[in-house]
Amino acid sequence: MAKLFESIGKLGLALAIGGGIVNSALFNVDAGHQAVIFDRFRGVQDTAVGEGTHFLIPWVQKPIIFDCRSRPRNVPVITGSKDLQNVNITLRILFRPMNSQLARIYTSIGEDYDERVLPSITTEVLKSVVARFDAGELITQRELVSRQVSEDLTERASTFGLILDDVSLTHLTFGKEFTEAVEMKQVAQQEAERARFVVEKAEQQKQAAIISAEGDSQAALLIANSLMDAGDGLVELRKLEAAEDIAFQLSRSRNITYLPSGQGTLLQLPQ
Repeated sequence: MAKLFESIGKLGLALAIGGGIVNSALFNVDAGHQAVIFDRFRGVQDTAVGEGTHFLIPWVQKPIIFDCRSRPRNVPVITGSKDLQNVNITLRILFRPMNSQLARIYTSIGEDYDERVLPSITTEVLKSVVARFDAGELITQRELVSRQVSEDLTERASTFGLILDDVSLTHLTFGKEFTEAVEMKQVAQQEAERARFVVEKAEQQKQAAIISAEGDSQAALLIANSLMDAGDGLVELRKLEAAEDIAFQLSRSRNITYLPSGQGTLLQLPQ
């Protein structure tokens, strides 16, 4: 029995050691990841390993796992415009490494490639592009600025083995002095518009007064011509029309009594 238990123990120990060796010779690569194999004798292998379970030589080889999915990163930059205005810009980048360049990235840059590369090249490209536009153009031509930054930054990142899936300007502000200047300019424009309105109103009133005076002058001239042509007959006609109008208004009042002319009227007065 003792020999049997001893044999079982040796077998279990052998299986445990064998299982440990096999386990150390296997590694997994998750979905969206790639692995670079470092060999102690041959160095970093050029070909990356894809998703799944793979074998390696324990102690001799070591896998370095890279996340090849798109990841976001915000890079804030303070730079100057063409007209020397301070500009605060935040750039949002969706980036991922090229699968074929993973070995070079690991050898020349390291696993923290995004920390070493993206801030520096983003600052360089933004300063270069923003310097081509003045502050007003950065606002009115923001789409053009964003496209130019995206094109230049994508080209720059490709030299480091990086792919930029999206580049966008998420924040754009100016210095305090520029903001105050813009506000003062807006106030001045509003005051100029108000003054222009006042001037136009006065001009319209002046034209109206001139037209009214010309109308009165023309009416007076017509009346004068009529008097010259008709003599006193027109004046008498106007008097009769005025008297008729006055008589009509007075006839509607209860406090007015008309006595016929040339006839006697009996007034009954109290004794």
